[in-house]
Amino acid sequence: MPLAAIITIAVIAGLIAAIIIVAIALRARRRARLSAKLVKRNDDQVHYAFIVNPSKPQAKQRKEHIREFCKAKGLTEIEFIDTQLDKDGRACAFEALDHGADVVVAVGGDGTVRTVASAMAGTGRAMGIIPIGTGNLFARNMGIPVDDIDAALTVATSHGSRRVDVGRLALLDDPTADHGHAFLIIAGVGFDAAMIDDTDPKLKKNISWLAYFVGGVKNLFAPKYRGDVTITTANGSTHRRRNLAFRTFMAGNCGQIPVFSLMPDASYDDGILDFEIIDTSGGIIGWANLFGDVVHQTITGKAGSSPLSTNSTIDQIQGVSAEITLEKPVLAQVDGDMLGRTSHIRFSVDRCALCVRVPEVAPDMSATGVMEPIRI
Repeated sequence: MPLAAIITIAVIAGLIAAIIIVAIALRARRRARLSAKLVKRNDDQVHYAFIVNPSKPQAKQRKEHIREFCKAKGLTEIEFIDTQLDKDGRACAFEALDHGADVVVAVGGDGTVRTVASAMAGTGRAMGIIPIGTGNLFARNMGIPVDDIDAALTVATSHGSRRVDVGRLALLDDPTADHGHAFLIIAGVGFDAAMIDDTDPKLKKNISWLAYFVGGVKNLFAPKYRGDVTITTANGSTHRRRNLAFRTFMAGNCGQIPVFSLMPDASYDDGILDFEIIDTSGGIIGWANLFGDVVHQTITGKAGSSPLSTNSTIDQIQGVSAEITLEKPVLAQVDGDMLGRTSHIRFSVDRCALCVRVPEVAPDMSATGVMEPIRI
């Protein structure tokens, strides 16, 4: 390996280590603040349905823990519904609603949370989250504890919610699709999907989200993608780019991933998506520049490329929808779940369609335009 490449990788590894240390310190501070707030929350004695992904190693123990927690809290109306190969979180959530559940709680990773949210959006009923996945990105963005099940259960079974947007990715070249695939964090086509597809599940279990970097290395020198893109903004104007070459095209509802900020301006309750078009050139130098761009965004909180970048670009534009027609079929993903290959897709957003129980409750805009707290 060339000396320049070794030095570049070493510098990147050092920066990642430093950022991780800072992130751990900030997490400890947030956890202390959260504990003080949770003791003030009021329990909600309603019908709870827990949608559990049994494939998670700790699923069985978590179910027993949930039973004991609810018993101690005097929550008697609870049921468990397990996801199956032919019955995802969406189908389980619909079943729970048919049973009369007032609150449906997703117990799993981002995939389970995403599919449960797909059914809960627009129902007006609250959704809770008990994160037991490897990434738990949506839970992290919402401030839900990912390493304290009792705290997460307290949040899910007590008053205090936010209404959040739900993104949708529709495969327009799939005649069998009957709904747009929901996403709460980031959906995309190109490098990000290929990276996720090439990530070893066993490695992911061992080193969590860091396994994605290994999948990413496998695709650093893959050919670029090309297609026509039309983005519609909130005011109805359109932006068209034809024969666009890119490494990845992403739509974000939340922009924070562990350690880094991919989309600093993304907000989960503003009714818009943040579209990000990423490109690099010059081989490993371009990817090193792109890493510098992401670090620059994380530190400054501002979207876009670093002023020092020469071989990478991050173009961002906000909008309510985007349609892409690709030169040839490429992989697509929603919140880390693979959708296969597609050549024609549409991103859209359902504004404030999902009610999620969270630790930090903010005022909510009612239909009359008056700010009101949510008690669901």
